[in-house]
Amino acid sequence: MKKINKYFYCSLLMFVLITSCDKGFDEMNTSPIALTSADPAFQLNNAIISSAFQYSNLQYEEIIVKQMINPYSGVGAAGQYNQDNRGVTNSNWNRYYRSVIRELIDVINKTKNDQNNINLYNTARIWKAYTFMVLTDTYGDIPYTEAGKGFLEGVSKPVYDSQETIYTDILNELETASAALDATKPRVTREVIYAGDITKWKRLGYSLLLRAAMRLSKVKPAIASGYVSKAVAGGLMQSNDDNAVIMHNANFQNNIGSQLNGGQSDFFYMAKDFIDYLQVNADPRLTSIAVRYVGAKSKADQNEAKANRTAAVQIGMPLGYDNTTVSAAVAIDKLASSYDYSQLDRTRMGGAQAPTFFVTYSQTQLLLAEAVVRNWTTGNASSLYANGIRGHMKQLALYGATTAIPDNAIDAYIQANPLDMTKAFEQINTQYWISSFLNGPEVWANFRRSGFPVLTPNPFPGSDLKTEQFIRRLTYPDAELNVNKESVQKAIDRQGPDVLDTRVWWDTK
Repeated sequence: MKKINKYFYCSLLMFVLITSCDKGFDEMNTSPIALTSADPAFQLNNAIISSAFQYSNLQYEEIIVKQMINPYSGVGAAGQYNQDNRGVTNSNWNRYYRSVIRELIDVINKTKNDQNNINLYNTARIWKAYTFMVLTDTYGDIPYTEAGKGFLEGVSKPVYDSQETIYTDILNELETASAALDATKPRVTREVIYAGDITKWKRLGYSLLLRAAMRLSKVKPAIASGYVSKAVAGGLMQSNDDNAVIMHNANFQNNIGSQLNGGQSDFFYMAKDFIDYLQVNADPRLTSIAVRYVGAKSKADQNEAKANRTAAVQIGMPLGYDNTTVSAAVAIDKLASSYDYSQLDRTRMGGAQAPTFFVTYSQTQLLLAEAVVRNWTTGNASSLYANGIRGHMKQLALYGATTAIPDNAIDAYIQANPLDMTKAFEQINTQYWISSFLNGPEVWANFRRSGFPVLTPNPFPGSDLKTEQFIRRLTYPDAELNVNKESVQKAIDRQGPDVLDTRVWWDTK
């Protein structure tokens, strides 16, 4: 009996100790500083900030449209050789889906039924539309309706939607989200672009609606025309004060500027086509954009003592060479070495704290000018064209005092380059090419849509292009081909081969 009692009391003691230890166990094993929920306003900011252009902007988009060139091979082989480097083509995909889209889908899910957060909800919808325009313009058919739902709904293998379906929804989202913004409801004051200014967000939404509508100018002109009218009626950007821009600082640097001021400082040069066009047309923007380290024979020679920003001395590097064969071009141009070619000025527009422009008044005015020429809306195309040029030239002052262009120089350029209605499409879209410099996704998309400016193809031998003279899309990441093969294959069957030659839906010949 004593032995039984002994075991009973021992068991009772163990039970008490175990239950005592278990009490408060969850609290003890939960970090008091761990993030258990995210403020959707901060998530929106993170999505916007993460949208800033990065390395592939230099390696593909800016090279395809012949504004910049990197002659070096190795892991950086990309647009300069018309080659499919999937270590670079996946850049926009990985960054946007893993960060931007994931955050935006969560914000929209959290706020869709909250009337107090109606402006946050619709702001996120506008930025989501912008983000998906970049993605679908880059790759074509992509995950859209099921994108970003891995955490919310456990969707690990999202279906790929056709680009036509995606654009149909983007147009609707931009129209309805812009209209639903309500100045009488709480603003998202911590938002990084407009600090919650509802008027400016409406103008951004409708200006994006104009951009999206114009994408369809070749494939669905009737639909494009209808949405242009809706965008104009809603209210577009009125000045550079409405520009969608991120002002970078020491804590959040411009990624492109960081690359150009770091290990890539001697890799990238201004392309001959871009420099030549600005020089021939006496464009005052050239002195704000370029610098040439005259006589440079090495990276060390690319210093301020050799810097010359005068327009007349700038020399762009031609495409079609690698870092070895470019010596032939160096001899033709009578330069000291390839280091002697003009570069984007790393102390100004290529600076680590240079701003990132997503959507601008200048771009919007130029698109509106084209819409007027197409008779899709009313207005004075010549005035809108001039406004677009002036807007971009004035915009350069945001990079710093030394990039600002005097008003008299702007007036002289506009007067010397009026809109000629017999070649209006070419003039407008060539100016859009200049106005969108450093906005790689947009300048490449508009080049494919409009066919302007007229550029000679990159003549580099060994190109991966077989049927096209210019890269028309970037290829899907290898990871997608491995983990979501069935969905990818359906997109390929519908759209065409997963190669650089395949045109996206709106990019018809």
